[in-house]
Amino acid sequence: MRVLIVEDEPYLAEAVRDGLRLEAIAADIAGDGDTALELLSVNSYDLAVLDRDIPGPSGDEVARRIVASGSGIPILMLTAADRIDDKASGFGLGADDYLTKPFELRELVLRLRALDRRRAYARPPVREIAGLRVDPFRREVFRDGRYIALTRKQFAVLEVLVAAEGGVVSAEELLERAWDENADPLTNAVRITVSALRKRLGEPWIIATVSGVGYRIDTQPEAQDGGGDRG
Repeated sequence: MRVLIVEDEPYLAEAVRDGLRLEAIAADIAGDGDTALELLSVNSYDLAVLDRDIPGPSGDEVARRIVASGSGIPILMLTAADRIDDKASGFGLGADDYLTKPFELRELVLRLRALDRRRAYARPPVREIAGLRVDPFRREVFRDGRYIALTRKQFAVLEVLVAAEGGVVSAEELLERAWDENADPLTNAVRITVSALRKRLGEPWIIATVSGVGYRIDTQPEAQDGGGDRG
């Protein structure tokens, strides 16, 4: 999952970003409305965490632009105002959820996970495919009932692959969805992470490499003959 944090208090924004990274959620920061709109125009985000009181185009205006774009990006609004009228106006602008400051990071994470699950279609809280059981709330992975310990980045990559339900995901999309904007587009981090993830999940190999295209979850790993490109 990749999130845009729109917050003009640098300390708070960085604390939220670092906290989300610990939960295997990639996050970019925009300190004002202009930067937020620019990042939204060039990057693909799963969610936006939006402070209403920011310099430049207000958070309300950014919310209007997101809704008008038709991207369907869920918006979680942050604000110090906790009156019901303030919340009502935020929902009226298209916000999907609302969190007042100060807040617990754990609550923010839970709300983001819930919004992501509901995005586009009703996804189950726990996803299962080809013997894998992935629980984003607990950040746990099981294969055929066996617990698999993953790093945060491995979990983030696996989430994207599992969400594709056997479809091919390009290295570029994985880099965009599981890393933040500081990632080097020429890095081999995706290949290294996928290779390590494949080994963690064990045999028979469940992550297949589609040469020149990307990676996918093999829904019939038992049918593999041991050949082909697994790098």
